[in-house]
Amino acid sequence: MTDRPSWAPQGIDLTVPSVSRIYDYFLGGSHNFEVDREAARLAMRAMPGAPKIGQANRAVMHRAVRFAMDRGIDQFLDIGSGIPTFGNVHEVVQRANPDAHVVYVDNDPVAVAHSRAVLEGNDKATIAAADLRDPGSVLDNPETKRLLDFDRPMGLLLVAVLHFLSDADNPNEVVAALRDALAPGSVLVVTHATLQFGPVPSGQRGVQAVYQRTATPLIMRTKEEVERFFDGFELVEPGVVPLPHWRPEAPLSDDDDPAVLHGLAGVGLKA
Repeated sequence: MTDRPSWAPQGIDLTVPSVSRIYDYFLGGSHNFEVDREAARLAMRAMPGAPKIGQANRAVMHRAVRFAMDRGIDQFLDIGSGIPTFGNVHEVVQRANPDAHVVYVDNDPVAVAHSRAVLEGNDKATIAAADLRDPGSVLDNPETKRLLDFDRPMGLLLVAVLHFLSDADNPNEVVAALRDALAPGSVLVVTHATLQFGPVPSGQRGVQAVYQRTATPLIMRTKEEVERFFDGFELVEPGVVPLPHWRPEAPLSDDDDPAVLHGLAGVGLKA
């Protein structure tokens, strides 16, 4: 029988890996179980650069958040936020603007519980337990309503989460429902897994096989499919591109792990 850590909420199935906890492991966090670590090791066996994709996702999120803040945005809705490890959205934005508001959203009980612990005492950041597949559960959540003003522009972050929605979950309709709730001037940030770029698609398919063991299998989409999430938004330059190509802070190097090309990033403005 697997021992339950003291921080793990009751009711968590310790025998089923979670995408949030696998991602936590990739980022160097400690809130994961052995089943998550084994799944992560299998993913790394299929594609050794898998943790680099998580790190590249985190880096592009930081750049996109700063882009939004440069436009005067001071409130953010981060859906599928996962388990706080380091460099979280509230840390980035509140370092520059202590009055900025951040609402995290996740449906993983471990992510929710740990986020509450991390955010204790921070009255301008909170976590809402809700599911992206039901946009109403996000938009109508009391925590969302408490901290966010939908009459003003905000940053909507869908970072490394839409690829866990199957076509049957109607991801385009989900994003459209969220878009319609946003005020003009809002910023949408999307990152998404893809097989379209990068040299090792067979390895990436091995990663997909690992995620089939979770409750939320990994769905690869093309650049053109990801661009459709931006219907109703104006895509900012350079459009939807591989993670390291979205407004890099330093020139790209030949030493960069090509695995990071298996993620796409884009940012849009709502007119």
